[in-house]
Amino acid sequence: MELKGKKVLVVGLGKSGLAAALFLRQKGAQVTVSDMRSAAALAKEIPALLEHGISVESGGHGLLTFRRQDLIVVSPGVPLDTPELVQVKAFGLPVIGELELASRFLEGGIVAITGSNGKTTTTTLIGQIFEDAGLPTQIGGNIGLPVIELIANSTETTVNVLEVSSFQLETVVEFHPRIAVILNITPDHLDRHGSFENYVAAKENIFARQTSADALVLNADDTTTQLSAAHAQSAAKLKPDGGPNIYWFSRTKIVRQGACVLNDAIVWIEREGASAEPILPLTEIPLKGSHNVENVLAAVAAARLATVPAESIRKTVASFHAVEHRLEYVATENAVDYYNDSKATNVDAAAKAIAAFPGGIHLILGGKDKNSNYADLSDLLRKHVKAVYTIGSAAPKIETQIRGMAPIVSCETLDRAVAAARAAAHPGDIVLLSPACSSFDQFESYEHRGRIFKELVLELTSLERAR
Repeated sequence: MELKGKKVLVVGLGKSGLAAALFLRQKGAQVTVSDMRSAAALAKEIPALLEHGISVESGGHGLLTFRRQDLIVVSPGVPLDTPELVQVKAFGLPVIGELELASRFLEGGIVAITGSNGKTTTTTLIGQIFEDAGLPTQIGGNIGLPVIELIANSTETTVNVLEVSSFQLETVVEFHPRIAVILNITPDHLDRHGSFENYVAAKENIFARQTSADALVLNADDTTTQLSAAHAQSAAKLKPDGGPNIYWFSRTKIVRQGACVLNDAIVWIEREGASAEPILPLTEIPLKGSHNVENVLAAVAAARLATVPAESIRKTVASFHAVEHRLEYVATENAVDYYNDSKATNVDAAAKAIAAFPGGIHLILGGKDKNSNYADLSDLLRKHVKAVYTIGSAAPKIETQIRGMAPIVSCETLDRAVAAARAAAHPGDIVLLSPACSSFDQFESYEHRGRIFKELVLELTSLERAR
């Protein structure tokens, strides 16, 4: 991809947008950045961009700015139905994302992981398995470093383990992972994609360029990913180089080829008809919840496809700890355990967190709604939850949809919710932040929300110890 002398516009100055702009300039492109935020809001970023000879358009998008380019690179947080993008795409101007741009220059193989839930835990675990096995490994994408920042240290032997979101996959053209993993697909980001079908289509872009030399790992217990397999097989018939070899993982049944549970242990079946290779007993998985068994199964499949030995996988899984903000244990005060699951930004993720505990939960729900149906939590709330503490702009909708399922306490803010839950909890109970919403009404990110929750909890426990 020749960039020298090309006019390139980067739309959206998030972490990946900033990295893309600097990379493009380094490659000799004439770079402009356009962002809806004001110059004051971009005060930290603008000086560095100007220093590198990058033009900045702030406070809105100008159509002429868009039309004067040879290429547009759009950040994941920018909707593709932004009017200026719609118009220039109609003129035939190429529009790609940072993931696509980076993949054109990234050396080595790509293992890409997507799904509605579990992406970060599984990506981190796969990366750790590869590192512990001695493989030259980089981890990034939707977590950690933007993919474009992995280019500099990539070589032909590098394994690039990437978490990829539906927002990133919307704009891929040639993105081609050697191993692609779809953990699950449940309704999420419907406010952005418009429909569940559009959301699924974006996820399925992960395998659109795969060939018969590649592998696709799917969840045999997830109805939508089963349909994805059918879509991959149908598309393969129309491609001269075929489609990916499909491997499965399952917590509930034996698979033809892939990873599954047999006699309370995870096993690997390399191909249909092959004997099951033991990997590790379920009792050695240190992570809470059945959903984390699924995450481990997916990681085992990816690792065995990359020929990592079973014993090496077992050692890494047994020593692996929960990723920050994913059912993360925070503290115990007065025999009440506090858990931070701020990464649960949709209903399905919250459901899995609730189901990980037998009961006695004081649940903090709320944030910015993503066109979700909170009534889907009803059965779990009745069985596992003592009270729900609502926060954020989604609170009125949540309260309407779950009324009668559990006592509801309207708290508005996280600090009030933590204080109210602490006052109501008895020894043996759980206080769980698993919001089922995005964080952007009151926080910068789910990480910011999780950190604030932990600070509030640790402040409480410190006060208790001081008494």
